[in-house]
Amino acid sequence: MKTEAAVLYGMGAAAPYARSQPLRIEEVDLADPGPGEVLVEVAAAGLCHSDLSVIDGTRPRVMPMVMGHEAAGVVRELGPGTTGFGVGDHVVFAFVPACGHCLPCGTGRAALCENGARANSAGTLLSGNTRFTNARGERLHHHLGVSAFSRHTVAAAESLVRIPDDLPLHTAALFGCAVMTGVGAVLNTARVEAGTAVAVFGLGGVGLAAVIGARAAGAGPIVAVDVVASKLELAVRCGATDVVDAARVDPVAAVREFTRGGADTAIECAGIERVLVQAYEATRRGGTTVTVGLPHPSRQFSVPSVTLVTEERTVKGSYMGSAVPRRDIPRYVAMHQGGRLPVDLLFTDTVRLGDINEAFDRLARGEAVRQIVRFQ
Repeated sequence: MKTEAAVLYGMGAAAPYARSQPLRIEEVDLADPGPGEVLVEVAAAGLCHSDLSVIDGTRPRVMPMVMGHEAAGVVRELGPGTTGFGVGDHVVFAFVPACGHCLPCGTGRAALCENGARANSAGTLLSGNTRFTNARGERLHHHLGVSAFSRHTVAAAESLVRIPDDLPLHTAALFGCAVMTGVGAVLNTARVEAGTAVAVFGLGGVGLAAVIGARAAGAGPIVAVDVVASKLELAVRCGATDVVDAARVDPVAAVREFTRGGADTAIECAGIERVLVQAYEATRRGGTTVTVGLPHPSRQFSVPSVTLVTEERTVKGSYMGSAVPRRDIPRYVAMHQGGRLPVDLLFTDTVRLGDINEAFDRLARGEAVRQIVRFQ
């Protein structure tokens, strides 16, 4: 079938993207779903910093690629032998297809699926195949097994989670990355307990979702740190008890003051190693620092190694919120529908697919949290 998609042919284009147009809107060919695969009509797709990191070259991927990884849609066709879904089902995409057979999957760590990681690195579906080609017959790779910036896409069944039909699909899209990653970092990775102090550094969609998750966990105080005033204001609406403008004051000293000596848990969502060090320094003795951001693979950070021992501090990575998507997405949806996760606060505005480059400019300038491409 023919479908309209945003294709990235090369990383590192100069900003502003409204001028350089790194994402080309093209009519491409989409092959039928193969065994174990599903054709999905995408209803809504979020613009995330992880997409921007590929566009600017911070997160290298194989090119060319149909971009987008945070989305929700409707099942339209099942490949041969595909089970667990029916035509018309509403689904959210998970950006790591969990094979269910490797060691991480077998020990409940689906976010670290070895076969899913291999496929994502290669820009393929879990089967190793691709389903997109452009008008010149060139193979187009899949972004994280999703490729959501397309009106239709094919994904492995393992990349999909069924959701209730009464959840608006533009809200459902947020659960595929921002909510799963941010809330998961709090509940799964850090296992934040009620009454403990939490600091969140970096207030994009994931960071603000972490604030929402910390509030749902009963944490307090919850300190939100950023350099953009509008995001600090939104953090208060999401549940932050205190905010810190890191452009005006020392964020480490401020967090330590608000938390009376340091946070029990600091969650770094900026993808900047300097901010990760600040998050570490803002924890108290015995504290835990969880890093969610994705810096360039060449970047490193340094902390006094002796404090890991003498102060029993912990540094933990959190990928995809340490989630098991088919367990956690329905759980977070239920929490949202029960009023505990007000994730609609993350929504900034709706954009057309044809305006996606300008929308990424707004994201890069910190003017948006979650812009949603709506196809329906």
